[in-house]
Amino acid sequence: MARLGPPGRPVRWIEAADRGALAQAGAVRLGSPALQGEAWARRAGGATRYSLTGLAEGLAQREVMAELAALLVAPLEPWDALVCTSLAAQKAVEAQLAAVAHHLKTRFEAARIPPAVLVTIPQGVHTASFAFDPEARRRWREALGVPADAAAVLHIADERPTAGNPVPMALALQQAARRVGQPLYAIFCGDIADAGFRKAAAGLCPEVHLRFVASADVRAHGPIWSAADVFLSLTDSLEESFGRRVAEAMAAGLPSVVSDWDGHRTSIRHGTDGFRVRTTVPRPGLGADLAFRYAHGLADAQAYMAAQTQFTAVDLEQAGEALAALIRNPELRGNMGAAAQARAQAVFDWKAIVPQHQALWAELARRRQAAPPQPPRSGGDNPWGLDPFHMFAAFATHALAPADTVQLTRAYPPADLAALMAAPAVRGADPRLPTLDQTKALVAALSQDRPAAVGPLLAAFPADQRPVLERGLVWLAKYGLLRIAARPAKG
Repeated sequence: MARLGPPGRPVRWIEAADRGALAQAGAVRLGSPALQGEAWARRAGGATRYSLTGLAEGLAQREVMAELAALLVAPLEPWDALVCTSLAAQKAVEAQLAAVAHHLKTRFEAARIPPAVLVTIPQGVHTASFAFDPEARRRWREALGVPADAAAVLHIADERPTAGNPVPMALALQQAARRVGQPLYAIFCGDIADAGFRKAAAGLCPEVHLRFVASADVRAHGPIWSAADVFLSLTDSLEESFGRRVAEAMAAGLPSVVSDWDGHRTSIRHGTDGFRVRTTVPRPGLGADLAFRYAHGLADAQAYMAAQTQFTAVDLEQAGEALAALIRNPELRGNMGAAAQARAQAVFDWKAIVPQHQALWAELARRRQAAPPQPPRSGGDNPWGLDPFHMFAAFATHALAPADTVQLTRAYPPADLAALMAAPAVRGADPRLPTLDQTKALVAALSQDRPAAVGPLLAAFPADQRPVLERGLVWLAKYGLLRIAARPAKG
């Protein structure tokens, strides 16, 4: 943040529990698809107070799938939206929501299932951070032993074990090396540089000069993008839905050879910014066993996505041809790199992305303001967050009722009361208990000689304090300050 400069607008901190203050902002952007919890929280104060937007990422994670399914049963409104980072991601979300809607219709005969509002806005990058640096190019090439005039292909792996299968990239590089008939260097950056892959790659692409850089070295030595001439990413995993590294490569002015997969399909214009390589997967229905194992805890996310990548084929011949074309032709590399950089600045820079979110919020505000105001709802109508005294009512002998009576067990001087209330075991650190002043007021209103009915007792206090004071009576009884007498049930 210090590098980017101070914010140009005032920043105000809103406490997590202060949902009412969010109405002043008008919209809340969440960095995940977990909208259901916030929708229920907003409902308590009135659903028209502000809009909610979420971000659809990590779509193959079981927890994310559960949140997506909940979009159709949560109290979301037409002025809420889920942002997908690519058209491919939006299609995936639509497929799951369609399956959930079908289940609700067939099992419960649901006649009206409000659709979730889905929009596509790409991820953003700070394109200026990836500008070409001739000194960084010289420094990295000297450190890695890459000749100044040699062509170098770069792959940067995200630090995730399920980020994709790297073997096809090694095979494609070998095909390219055989085609070009000149030295070819490949720089693999990130956790992909472990000993196992180094050994495998040496056998898979023996005619390629391999260089491996750990993530820590990149952070220590600055931008490595400038060392390369071509970016390579044959992603075949469900782990991501956009492909941020491709947008960064475009910002760095590199032409790319990428798999025609997920967000790459709309990021790279084939033949203009680089080349997209055909991918093939089995037809729908042939992965039911993989889904069953994952859904029922027989396989974790890493195993599920690793299995999926085994059945995703990237056309290695196309990849080799695309790499060879760029390696042989510096002019083609330059033209495609310039086109990619211009596209990154126009489409993926935060200066282009933020206005899209602002336009979305403005449209959602228009819908919200045109809707009839919705009154606050009790938090008790959230079936995933029931009042514990409702859900577990059968655990206790009795629930305090307005006709019950309460009576002091003895007289409590204010000093003694304060000492008792200060005991950690009595008061704890929970602010949802009555304050000391409220406790004193309750005790003062009670008598040691005659019982008082709960309803009339509380009626003497301000209405907004009564729920806390009513609970407080049970709290005081817990520590022996007063005695509760339940009114006998009729009949």
